[in-house]
Amino acid sequence: MKISIIGTGYVGLVSAVGLAELGHEVWGVNRSPAKIEKLKKGQQIFYEPGLSKLFKKNLEKNRLHFGTNLTVAINNTDYVFICVGTPPRADGGADLSAVKIVAKQIAKFAKKDLIIIDKSTVPIGTARMVQNILKKNKHKFYVVSSPEFLREGKAVEDFFHGDRLLIGADDKQVAKKVANLYAKLKTYKMITGLETAELTKYASNVFLATKISFINEIAILCEKVGANVEDVAFGMGLDKRINKYFLKAGLGYGGSCFPKDVKALKHISKTNGFNFKILEAVLEVNMRQRKLVFGKAKKELSSLKGKTITILGLAFKDNTDDIRESAAIDLIKWFSKEGAKVKAYDREAQNNAKSVLKDKAFWCKNAYEACFGSQLVIIATEWPSFKTLDWAKIKRSMKKKVIIDGKNLLNREKMEKLGFKYIAIGK
Repeated sequence: MKISIIGTGYVGLVSAVGLAELGHEVWGVNRSPAKIEKLKKGQQIFYEPGLSKLFKKNLEKNRLHFGTNLTVAINNTDYVFICVGTPPRADGGADLSAVKIVAKQIAKFAKKDLIIIDKSTVPIGTARMVQNILKKNKHKFYVVSSPEFLREGKAVEDFFHGDRLLIGADDKQVAKKVANLYAKLKTYKMITGLETAELTKYASNVFLATKISFINEIAILCEKVGANVEDVAFGMGLDKRINKYFLKAGLGYGGSCFPKDVKALKHISKTNGFNFKILEAVLEVNMRQRKLVFGKAKKELSSLKGKTITILGLAFKDNTDDIRESAAIDLIKWFSKEGAKVKAYDREAQNNAKSVLKDKAFWCKNAYEACFGSQLVIIATEWPSFKTLDWAKIKRSMKKKVIIDGKNLLNREKMEKLGFKYIAIGK
């Protein structure tokens, strides 16, 4: 089939490459000429493991096309995926301006019947809104809600081996046509109504965020009573009703999805006259975890002014260069404001962080340079490579031997044997 993808950011590009790999011909549209030129040359515009090989393969097979002209793309295809950003507004609600712009452009320039698929995470009622905008065009448009469930760092795996493909539509035959685009995948295909599909995406993400905040609450209690949060989490996870996933205590969640989706669902609830009480606690706990680590650092160093602090990891999680809502970014801002010298390193996210933080940190070439002369090291991203660093070498180069492991990545016994004061979360 012929498909156009409007928006070639994280969701759009992964979807475009995945659909091309399934045998479809895909047109990717982005309004940035610079990004389109990179994509045409086979250059990824963000880091995602496993994507580059498939991207170049399908580009060479001429199944991927990129351009800035939305009109040309939609009139060469039968299916249009809307994959634009829906960032949070000041009130917590999702900003749908990009979705509206795309819908209006389709309504104005489409010269044929189309199936429109909302792939972006959008509030309940967005598909209806798109339907109303499209009424201005004489052609028939069928709007479907099919939200993505792609984890950054594992997006390729999730596209081809996801738990489910969710398709919401008024017309079941249209929903089946969309499902057939993924016929080669064994993924469970769930067909439901528009509003149900939109809410299911929010409910899924917010539940996972809640699970993270819950285990972080348990971590605080563990520190007070002398328990080990990792053992508690393991014991909980053995129960199949709970499972082991998202029970990792640390600096809290970040990224492009969980923070904005929790706020958005809270806003959706409020506008519908419902006080979703648990969401306020989820947000509060998540921010507290960052402040908790900041507080631990202040306690160790007394005054932060003039002290040298190392932040290892800048991405909100490993296997990505995404710094959106990253705890490391907040920590660097806070330490810098208190007069500390911050040295930072991340193998993938460094350029993104530097563009945001500018001179608030000294940007190092590797972890060893970042730790040299430091009085305290904070592990803020769970990059596996941090486990295998020569920590004995790092210890010799530090002024004070303190590590705050914000991801519980290292082995306490090993680090203490080397002579570090090792501070973990919930242990």
